[in-house]
Amino acid sequence: MKNVTVTKRGASRVRNGHLWIYRSDVMDAGDAEGGTIVAVRDQHGNFVGQSLFSNASQITLRLLTQTDEEIDRDWWRQKILKAAQRRHVPPDTNAYRLVYSEGDLLPSLIIDRYQDVFVVQTLSQGTEALKSLLVGLLVEEFAPRAVIERNDVKVRLLEGLGMVAGTLYGQAPEQLEIVQDGIRFLVSPQGGQKTGSFLDQRENRLAARSVAHGRGLDCFTFSGGFALYLAGACESVTGIDISGEAVNLASRNAKLNNLSNAEFLEGNVFDALREMENAEERFDTIVLDPPAFAKNRGSIKAAARGYKEINLRALKLLNPAGVLITCTCSYHMSEEMFLGIIAEAAIDAHCRLQLIEKRTQASDHPILLSVPETYYLKCVIARVIP
Repeated sequence: MKNVTVTKRGASRVRNGHLWIYRSDVMDAGDAEGGTIVAVRDQHGNFVGQSLFSNASQITLRLLTQTDEEIDRDWWRQKILKAAQRRHVPPDTNAYRLVYSEGDLLPSLIIDRYQDVFVVQTLSQGTEALKSLLVGLLVEEFAPRAVIERNDVKVRLLEGLGMVAGTLYGQAPEQLEIVQDGIRFLVSPQGGQKTGSFLDQRENRLAARSVAHGRGLDCFTFSGGFALYLAGACESVTGIDISGEAVNLASRNAKLNNLSNAEFLEGNVFDALREMENAEERFDTIVLDPPAFAKNRGSIKAAARGYKEINLRALKLLNPAGVLITCTCSYHMSEEMFLGIIAEAAIDAHCRLQLIEKRTQASDHPILLSVPETYYLKCVIARVIP
């Protein structure tokens, strides 16, 4: 095993609980090869841990362990099984995140389970080099119908890796049916958003349903996620998405669940909210679940304007005692900043907003407190007070 020497700052970062060491804190990487596991030492030669090494990314080292244990096939097997044991999945749910990278102390590795089909993302040189081993372990431990890779994500380009997607094992269906809290969804793990579905919102959808009532509106609905949950509590629900393909899928999911009170419209949410305001339409429950507006630090100001706009428009459409469920999946948009934007929108909408609940990503996407990057999804549930 090659040794990589890091600065005092880099060593302290890991010893304080983070899992990353940046290139700027690497003093000497010797002849370590990208994708290998290396021993990390501080400038005095003291052992810091064992890490995945990248010779391309700014994140040069991703910590696997702070002990001098052997990292072999069984080590990876036990780590995956322990992550699986930590999942507490309801009996009426068969799709969830099995491994959440840094959140499960397995940096740059994501494994999602859709019933008997597993979807893998290896997002660094290190986990990419281990891909065959990881697939073999999934086959041995879970006997899946298929294992798919969804490595068609731009973050891999930072590792000098290509963007690829395809079947790694078995016969992968183009589309399959999953169940979330008893609600049926059609997903396409080989080509849908993320790895096929937004699994991180499942528990937030349950929370939204618990307060939903009256006429509902689900903005950026994608496959009808929030809308289908709201349909069980609202008199009617309208879902809006800019993608015609997504709207078609949402409609099919509504039919799959025999829902007659949910409709889906294709359109730009920003334009649709303005048109509804001009038409003096009103709703009792509104969900805002947009894509990430702030993809990096440089886009925070523009993202804030976008979040302010849709929250302002939504609040103007809410009836007294109406409920707003508003989300951001942008890591760079802090909870404090997001709450401030919602508060400003309420002032401009001339309404008082009562916070019901602050939520985050589903528990199968665990947040590691020492790695703030694992906390990305913020969900706020609030009520307009007459």
